[in-house]
Amino acid sequence: MVENNSEVPVVAIDGPSGAGKGAVSARVARELGWHLLDSGAVYRAVALAALAADVNPEDQAGLVGLCDRLPLSFRPGDDGIEVYLDQQPVGSRLRSEQVSAMASRVAALPAVRKALLELQRSFRQSPGLVADGRDMGTVVFPDATAKVFLHASVEERANRRYKQLKGKGENVTFSRLFQDLEARDRRDRERAVSPTIAAADAKVIDSTDLGLDQVVAQVLSVVEYRLQDT
Repeated sequence: MVENNSEVPVVAIDGPSGAGKGAVSARVARELGWHLLDSGAVYRAVALAALAADVNPEDQAGLVGLCDRLPLSFRPGDDGIEVYLDQQPVGSRLRSEQVSAMASRVAALPAVRKALLELQRSFRQSPGLVADGRDMGTVVFPDATAKVFLHASVEERANRRYKQLKGKGENVTFSRLFQDLEARDRRDRERAVSPTIAAADAKVIDSTDLGLDQVVAQVLSVVEYRLQDT
């Protein structure tokens, strides 16, 4: 990683779980030829490491120690952002419901968020960065060139997740996913540190009734306008 360069443009794409940020961010990064950051995967990697090391999700000191050993990289894939750890793909391991639930708890801890802040900012490299998360435009990159807040109804997000997990052969129910998303939304929205809210200068896009191509087109339009305005 290189040191942060505030002159490098950043597109911050925030929103709740299941809104389609990963797929949109990957497509936008590919179109622009920019780097990628999946901040959710950073927290999921900590969660995965915590589960493997049997670290309690309330053990902030233990979790901060795990944050120092995260050799992560991201690449745009066909269905979203592909995550690599030590140059090995780990996306499927990071997307399990167990890791998702742990990541949501880990992400609510102030000490963990602080430990991972500079790691995330270090991905800001030329020619530009597309950052996917929940506080990219409000906390991590408040000076982002373009900010988007992507959301969709809980029903639609739960349905997308249900189809995705069923396609992978996982034993899940729609009602459980719906309840989990509602609880996760509440935790993310109400946490004291870095809550999931739209930045004041973000373009809000509701993807409930939109296809991927439509959302990507809207985001690229925002980016083009902002780049011309700088």
